[in-house]
Amino acid sequence: MSAFIEQAVQTLAAGILIGCLYGFMCVGLAFIFGIMRVINFAQADFMMVGMYCAIFIASSLLRTVIFGAAAPFIAALVTGPIMFVAGYLLNRFLVSRATGLRVLTSTEGEAHQTQLILTLGIALVIQNATLMLLGSAPRASLNSLSGSAWEIPLLYDDYAALFLNKARTINAGIAIVLTLSVFWFVGRTRLGKSLRAAAINPEAALYMGIDVSRAHHVAFGLGTAIAAISGGLVAVYYPAQPFVGIEFLIIIYAGVVLGGLGNIRGAFWGGMLIGLVQQLSTLVVPLQLQNAAIFVVFVLILLFKPEGLFGRSAERA
Repeated sequence: MSAFIEQAVQTLAAGILIGCLYGFMCVGLAFIFGIMRVINFAQADFMMVGMYCAIFIASSLLRTVIFGAAAPFIAALVTGPIMFVAGYLLNRFLVSRATGLRVLTSTEGEAHQTQLILTLGIALVIQNATLMLLGSAPRASLNSLSGSAWEIPLLYDDYAALFLNKARTINAGIAIVLTLSVFWFVGRTRLGKSLRAAAINPEAALYMGIDVSRAHHVAFGLGTAIAAISGGLVAVYYPAQPFVGIEFLIIIYAGVVLGGLGNIRGAFWGGMLIGLVQQLSTLVVPLQLQNAAIFVVFVLILLFKPEGLFGRSAERA
């Protein structure tokens, strides 16, 4: 029984750590959908680009010796502004052709079909361009923290201890801080309130002097930056390759749907739930059935609450 309790506590801690990062990933997609009503199939591939950028930046920082073990985490944060600019320009010159007031005032189903095809095309271009430029060989971020852990004694037994992987613990802390920063930005800043206004009623926002097109550019840029930063954090312990985004795409969408489409707070808790289910399921099912356990819980929740855990708030973005 003592060994089972220790294993359960260890698994719960691992679920919370990975869940924080999953939640942050889901916030990026929910941010784009909540404000622009765009289902972005390229989100996971923006994360993949963030992984590669973070790996290259970290390798450059490590040559200076100044940053040491913090280099991968600093590199992950640096990818944010870079990818914000990329996302802003991508939406301004390409994605906005299938979004905005012109499209929202047309048949909504047709608008979503165009967006799905466009973002899927962007995803395929990113994947194949990365494959051509960087090859298919996995690349990892060199750091000493992903292979070490903090040991926390468990009081119920002199020999039991909880081991927290240093890299994943730091990742979880960064993800929580950045998620809270996004919540504060949306709820407290002038720009954040203008983004909310553009999401709730774009036409009324225009009459109030809000540039809805610019708001959509900013929203897409921020969503892209969140994806890139989360990818940079994943690269601390997980190798990057051109099709790695596919491994996270279903997790991101499942978390967003569980939280309630368009609700960024719900998206975070949806991602947290996915992380917990993924890890805790290993206590009762083989490791290969982790994703199956996720979808069992996913179906059960949607069966009793089809709008998601926070679906009522999702209507107002």
